[in-house]
Amino acid sequence: MTVDMQKLQEFMGKVVGDMGAAIGAALVTVGDELGLYRELAKGPLGSVELAKNTKTNERYIREWLNAQAASGYIMYDAKTQKYSLTPEQAMALADESSPVFAAGGFQILTAAYKAQARLIENFKSGRGMDWGEHDPCLFKGTERFFRPGYVANLVPNWIPALEGVKAKLEKGGRVADVGCGHGASTLVMAKAFPKTQFFGFDAHEPSIHAARQRAKDAGVTNATFAVAKAADYPAGEGFDLVAHFDCLHDMGDPVGAAKHVKKTLKTDGTWMLVEPFAHDDPEKNHNPVGRVFYGASTMICVPASLAHEGAALGAQAGEKRLREVVTSAGFKRFRRATETPFNMVLEARP
Repeated sequence: MTVDMQKLQEFMGKVVGDMGAAIGAALVTVGDELGLYRELAKGPLGSVELAKNTKTNERYIREWLNAQAASGYIMYDAKTQKYSLTPEQAMALADESSPVFAAGGFQILTAAYKAQARLIENFKSGRGMDWGEHDPCLFKGTERFFRPGYVANLVPNWIPALEGVKAKLEKGGRVADVGCGHGASTLVMAKAFPKTQFFGFDAHEPSIHAARQRAKDAGVTNATFAVAKAADYPAGEGFDLVAHFDCLHDMGDPVGAAKHVKKTLKTDGTWMLVEPFAHDDPEKNHNPVGRVFYGASTMICVPASLAHEGAALGAQAGEKRLREVVTSAGFKRFRRATETPFNMVLEARP
């Protein structure tokens, strides 16, 4: 085998870059947890000042700052020997209300690393790892990672893209948010449509406890949360809208979940299915976004489904595969209502 030395050097450059990114991910969670980014967003600081303001050790802070500057995550001024955040860096790392806030994603990475030993065994045995078996940082990180996208898109873009749904919710209806986690998506909708009653369901009891607390803290009274699986949540009088946000592909029985949606919808109801953006052909997902989604899917999504001997759709299932799931459950109408670089918003009707 002949080795092209130029190609080897290029590949090793990629390896070094990925090693730096991997170790840097751990340092991002440190900075997020200790409030270092939030403090730097206020203005340029030296290591002594940052340590004092955050009640941390200066020697650790100095090393962290230089690691972050080498990563391009913060800026360094050699003349003043101070570190700072650009407005763009602050949006991604310091402002939790920003539509591009990314710190939650690094918490998800932390959970994935903590599951690594279990994953290696699963590769050999074919067994899975249920959602609730992960480190709790996964649940908090998932909420923080997805919430900015929901805030930016759910009410102004996604719901209006569904046929007639916005008008129903403005008048007052009933909505089920299945697989709601900590309730971020539920509460975004409940605040926007106060005349509608929202019901969040999730099989993970600690997440439901967290969702109830989020609702209480936010003063939201038109949203309730209950522990229930995707195939047995109660319907009551039926729902005008059932929503699954970034969760159907994780489920052990997505077809069973889809059939239950159909049973619980009103005759003129709508199913909104939000899934990670993906092309149907794998090679078209071989890009930076697909890299993140395939990685998370390997570590979290596929194991969650296989824990229930499920279909293991994965986070890059694609519209064609999702259409098969939806139509096999008896839905007659299915379309892509809208999309973002990170999500497909699919609409299904009985």
